[in-house]
Amino acid sequence: MRHMLNPLDFSVEEIDRLLSLASDIEHNLPKYAHICDGKKLATLFYEPSTRTRLSFESAMLSLGGSVLGFSSADSSSAAKGESVSDTIRTISCYADIAAMRHPKEGSALVASQMSSIPVINAGDGGHQHPTQTLTDLMTIRSLTGRLCDMTVGLCGDLKFGRTVHSLINAMVRYCGIRFVLISPDELRIPSYIREDVLRANHIEFKEVNNLDEAMPELDILYMTRVQKERFFNEEDYIRLKDCYILDKKKMKLAKETMYVLHPLPRVNEISTEVDNDPRAAYFKQVQYGVYVRMALIMTLLEVEKPC
Repeated sequence: MRHMLNPLDFSVEEIDRLLSLASDIEHNLPKYAHICDGKKLATLFYEPSTRTRLSFESAMLSLGGSVLGFSSADSSSAAKGESVSDTIRTISCYADIAAMRHPKEGSALVASQMSSIPVINAGDGGHQHPTQTLTDLMTIRSLTGRLCDMTVGLCGDLKFGRTVHSLINAMVRYCGIRFVLISPDELRIPSYIREDVLRANHIEFKEVNNLDEAMPELDILYMTRVQKERFFNEEDYIRLKDCYILDKKKMKLAKETMYVLHPLPRVNEISTEVDNDPRAAYFKQVQYGVYVRMALIMTLLEVEKPC
């Protein structure tokens, strides 16, 4: 039995196979419609979510399975004080696989240690968000045809952004990757990402404050919102929330082949005027997320690919 807690839980070769399976699902969706008949997915969401929770539910339903679970801690026994360990041991009696989102870092690891079914980390605090990373990798590979030899710009909240941390961890394993890290000083990447991931793997990167100056060199621009829920001081959030806004003017500085990704939800860091630009890929990203979660569910349940 395997879990997906961190993008590094799968080797590069395993991720490539999973992405190829997701691509086959995209192009041959009907043949996967009953591949998980009788299987049940539990969605344990201690934090609010639209895309991730519904994407998991859509993925399992599209495979012929069924879904049970809760969408907030208040609607579960966590409100009565039940531990994550007890919850996952209970859920293991009801479901074949679980996807869990929790505000505390390391919660998915705790759940996996007590679970008798595969656990997927659907986001644990500011730590990791591996299925968003798989979605990002599929989006990049599908649109550019590669996952190597490119300059990736990460912009916004790089301190608390778990999607950023997961994506960096995953992409340092591909050759020719260079990062441009665009953020205010207060929201720079954590030191463990800078030292233990980037420098330890001899990855070329630079940290800048100015988005306009970085635009011309990017192959991928990964925008993120400044996350209000991660701030203890509302004044700091208000001061930083509008530090970067991508608009048509900035898009004119970019390559014609550059794509814009965003894990969503957005607030106002990408102007709606950018949505119709063919380089805006964030809604395509949402659709790729369903396919990649279908592939992951199949992989962890060890379901055979249909002929």
